[in-house]
Amino acid sequence: MSLLSLESIPQLQAEVRALAEERGAVILAHNYQLPEVQDVADYVGDSLGLSRQGAATDKKIIAFCGVHFMAETASILSPEKKVLIPDLDAGCSLADSITADDLRAWQAEHPEAVTVMYVNTTAEVKALTDYCVTSSNAAAVVEHIYAEHGADTEILFGPDMFLGAYVEKVTGRRMHVWDGECHVHAGIRPGDIERVRSEHPGADFLIHPECGCSTAVMEYVAAGDVDASGVHLLSTGGMLDYAAEHRGTGVTAIMATETGMLHPLRMAAPDVEFIAANEAASCRYMKMITLPKLRDCLRDLTGEVRVPAAIAERARIPIERMVALG
Repeated sequence: MSLLSLESIPQLQAEVRALAEERGAVILAHNYQLPEVQDVADYVGDSLGLSRQGAATDKKIIAFCGVHFMAETASILSPEKKVLIPDLDAGCSLADSITADDLRAWQAEHPEAVTVMYVNTTAEVKALTDYCVTSSNAAAVVEHIYAEHGADTEILFGPDMFLGAYVEKVTGRRMHVWDGECHVHAGIRPGDIERVRSEHPGADFLIHPECGCSTAVMEYVAAGDVDASGVHLLSTGGMLDYAAEHRGTGVTAIMATETGMLHPLRMAAPDVEFIAANEAASCRYMKMITLPKLRDCLRDLTGEVRVPAAIAERARIPIERMVALG
């Protein structure tokens, strides 16, 4: 939770908007950001979608309210623009779970393998990658690789082990999956789903594929323990689509991802009751971005994130391959 007083938030938001106008900056905010930061942004969304918005705008400065790898991706896609992050220490436990040296060593063990990395990775890791994926298109990208390179193709998939397990179940093929995780999503367990489900019978389940509960819930569906019609494995963008589709229905939906997602969902469908599967599922790194830090960043033009040209050139290739596949 923000420590700002309710009275100070509108004043700070006005300062931020004025500074953005003065600097010619676009403000991008991830879905997991604090509500008062989301509300002052020009665009709110997932990491790749925001980077693409940044690339499409004619603004020369991008203030990225998210974590460090996201600002790097924006820099990769907009090398001619100045990308700022309000707190350079806002990292990511998932991105930190694999380094470029880790990946080089893994690739050396499997020299014929195709490397597939989630966009939640550093620029250095992307530069060693064949294809990037998001949670919404990971299975489709992997299916494309099998179609192009053959059903027996070795795939190195990382760094998220839960997303990897989900893709394996969807495609019906085994991959080499890195043993990494997001500390927030890993903390949402099947027991959370069972408890909240018992408290809200009949509620839909919106489950992010990164969650520790995702593969278990898929098994519950297969066993008939959970009604398949009420279970939706969705990216954050998919969750927003769900909200738009169910606006006006007054249904109840349990959301299994970072709690910051509740704000955009409730904004999109105010009459739908969205409930967190685990109220403690809050990313401390995302919450390092605050209105005062955003104001200072825009005022002083601090916190620049710039990916070296040689790394950015290589890292752009797997991102563009993913985007080309839709």
